[in-house]
Amino acid sequence: MADFNTIKVDISEGILTLTMNRPDKMNAFTGEMMLEMVSAFDLADTDDSVRAVIVTGAGDRAFCAGADLSAGAKTFDYADRDDREVNAGAVNADGTINLSHEDARDSGGRLTLRIFNCKKPVIGAINGAAVGIGVTMQLPMDFRLASSSARFGFVFARRGIVPEAASSWFLPRLVGISQALEWCYSGRVFGAEEALKGGLVHSIHAPEDLLAAARAFAHELTAESAPVSIALTRQMMWRMLGAAHPMEAHKLDSRAIWARGAAGDAKEGVSSFLEKRPAVYPDKVSENFPHFSPWMDEPSYS
Repeated sequence: MADFNTIKVDISEGILTLTMNRPDKMNAFTGEMMLEMVSAFDLADTDDSVRAVIVTGAGDRAFCAGADLSAGAKTFDYADRDDREVNAGAVNADGTINLSHEDARDSGGRLTLRIFNCKKPVIGAINGAAVGIGVTMQLPMDFRLASSSARFGFVFARRGIVPEAASSWFLPRLVGISQALEWCYSGRVFGAEEALKGGLVHSIHAPEDLLAAARAFAHELTAESAPVSIALTRQMMWRMLGAAHPMEAHKLDSRAIWARGAAGDAKEGVSSFLEKRPAVYPDKVSENFPHFSPWMDEPSYS
């Protein structure tokens, strides 16, 4: 397993736990953290022992307190920052910016799209402050379980910028357009109860119970289901949120049923049911995930 500087990764009992690990900085987000988190999701997808992913933050103060603001007023002026390696290719020799260059991509969006493409269920265990990218990175996660001490804030307008990390796509789909606009217009920070009422989080737990609850939920979701079927179901559900007509879902369903129906998992699923025994699914996500649709690969950036 790779060594990381800004995160910790643990794999046990079928769960990969990704912990943002800058507790002295309230787990503030950096370009390095983005790259390391992307690598951790790559690991989750290729390791067939991993059935689910949990994302949380180190310490008891913050899940992720947003972007690291140590660059001061230049924090979001990517062409003028001293640590602009992630965005370097977007700056032309004459100082102009090529906004169609791959390096012009928002780092939060690179992470959320990677989570969106993940083949394993993803659960956020929100253990404290979660503002800015600390909240938008949660949106492509399948479920968000919150500590009673968690706080959320789409604070972008209060920093003079706009919502990032593809949140203009994700947030209205999760909570509705009016709730999304209220939180983003005001930029105010709100508590776990409001997040639950607004549909942002799945459940609230005592701080000391949060991670155990997330692990129990991950096991409940995955213990008796075929991993390849879960992987495909995750992609089907998320992708169809943007479908223009149910015919798109019908075409996709038909291909998926055809592909999975001929696989070893389907034979084992039926046999184990008839024989009244636990199923032992033979297919592996790393080897048997069907690639019959062009959206299985992330669209190019331009």
